[in-house]
Amino acid sequence: MNKEMNQEEKVHRSRKKTVYRLSGEIRQYKKDALLSPLFTIFCVILEILIPYLTASIIDQGISVGDMGHVARVGLLMAVMAALAMVCGVQAGVHSSRASTGFASNLRMAMFEQIQAYSFANIDKFSTAGLVTRLTTDVTNIQMAFQMILMMCTRAPVTLIVALIMAFSINAKLSLVFLAVMIVLLIMLVILVPMAMRYFRQMFKKYDAVNGVVKENVGAIRVVKAFVREKYENSKFVHAVTDLYNNSVSAERIISLNMPVMMLCVYSCILLISWFGANMIVSHTGLTTGELTSLLSYVMNILMSLMMLSMVFVMITQSMAAAQRIEEVLEEQPEIVSPEQAVTEVKDGSIDFNHVSFSYKKRSGKPVLSDIDLHIHSGETIGILGGTGSSKSSLVSLISRLYDVSEGDVRVGGVDVRRYDVEVLRNAVAVVLQNNVLFSGTIYDNLRWGDENATDEQCREACRLACADEFIERFPQGYNTYIERGGTNVSGGQKQRLCIARALLKKPKVLILDDSTSAVDTATDARIRAAMRTHIPGTTKIIIAQRISSVEDADRVLVLDNGRISAFDTPARLLETNPIYQEVYNSQTGSGSGDFDHAVMKGGDRA
Repeated sequence: MNKEMNQEEKVHRSRKKTVYRLSGEIRQYKKDALLSPLFTIFCVILEILIPYLTASIIDQGISVGDMGHVARVGLLMAVMAALAMVCGVQAGVHSSRASTGFASNLRMAMFEQIQAYSFANIDKFSTAGLVTRLTTDVTNIQMAFQMILMMCTRAPVTLIVALIMAFSINAKLSLVFLAVMIVLLIMLVILVPMAMRYFRQMFKKYDAVNGVVKENVGAIRVVKAFVREKYENSKFVHAVTDLYNNSVSAERIISLNMPVMMLCVYSCILLISWFGANMIVSHTGLTTGELTSLLSYVMNILMSLMMLSMVFVMITQSMAAAQRIEEVLEEQPEIVSPEQAVTEVKDGSIDFNHVSFSYKKRSGKPVLSDIDLHIHSGETIGILGGTGSSKSSLVSLISRLYDVSEGDVRVGGVDVRRYDVEVLRNAVAVVLQNNVLFSGTIYDNLRWGDENATDEQCREACRLACADEFIERFPQGYNTYIERGGTNVSGGQKQRLCIARALLKKPKVLILDDSTSAVDTATDARIRAAMRTHIPGTTKIIIAQRISSVEDADRVLVLDNGRISAFDTPARLLETNPIYQEVYNSQTGSGSGDFDHAVMKGGDRA
């Protein structure tokens, strides 16, 4: 029992914390958030007084034939109705402004937070999950907030004022309202928790649908090349059907709310009509006008209860979304700039001092073990290793995309954890095998490397990367529009544009992570020769599968299962290292087998 109470208390505290955290994003829209309920209260009071005046028209005007009283009270009712309409419009305008602004602030806060994430933070969330949080979840919060501003004010105020007016007319007959309210509250207590269970599951289903769509659209060319449309359709149908079934289950429960509500409304009308008519006939303290007012208050009271039930459902649904949003906002970036950070990278020297690294800090198996490595500024270093030998993991530590688990990495003689993160990453340019181009012209993409680069500097970087030869064949040259992801250029063209973009950064360290795999060997050689002559002071690290890409490097690092197998000149490695020998022989015709097979054989021989 105590355990259940503690769990409920934890849930309550968690929800309270979530509400407090998200409410801070209202910021500049607090005025609108306050004005909307205020106008709503005025609107409700004016609306509730109108049935009371209707009773006066019937009892003191029509019944006694005083048309002057009818005209005076009727004019007052018209003025009140007009004022109620103005207040209602103002309430709607301010609530829309506040809820839309709140959603905009939430999205901006989430997006900025995601931009500050390290790779370790991003690994905790799926891409589809982040997209759902930024879109569907925020929309649900926006709708719930707007409903809270209007309905959460209108419903209780209507309920309280209408009950006061009803009891002031006839307290005995108004007890019918209380009985019906108790029935409705019991129904809410039963239905809302049942619906909440399905709503929690629904957002995971949204993530699954978004994931299938993103994967399919992003790889549509591969899907068509392998004629896998039917398979992808079946995956999408499965995800959508799962979401559909969950949504239907939730809506089936919520749909019970309306028939129960209408049953209560009609029951209330019948009971008040019956008892009220008897009281009028027997002359026991109720007039025809008062009965008419009470029947109007029936609808006001019960409709306010219906609004409250809708608010409970929406808030229940939005709490699941709010908690998912809070997860993103509360996730603290693991890699931040220290106080009094170093703001200049002296040179491109790199030192790994007995470094070990694991993606899971506490319990994960190390992917790099005792890496002790020292690279001089301006050197060209090749890195070879089989699939899973942690080549990319090694270089990601240089620009501090991840932090080491043990030891330290130094660039320019300074521990990378002491640098301002932006300064360090501006000094280290990384070109990945599957680097991304963004929608915009070629010039726009190149200027990711240096936003102030001139056209001539862009063209010079492209000449070094051997990208000028295909760019100049485009009708619009450097103003050619690149589709999102670079889908309208080939793999080799994309890689060369990414290399040119990196060169524009004028980095102290340039990392090419298998980034010439899609270009021919002759072009690869020209790129390496251009870098050797034009950026001699830049430390160049080349991860490659081809032996030709690293054979003219100053030194080559051979990795085997996250450990250093050898680090020496290509000539000496060819004499001393079995793995390098096997790779060299397999690719130059002296042996056979693929790279991973060569690594395995070399490891066995070692």
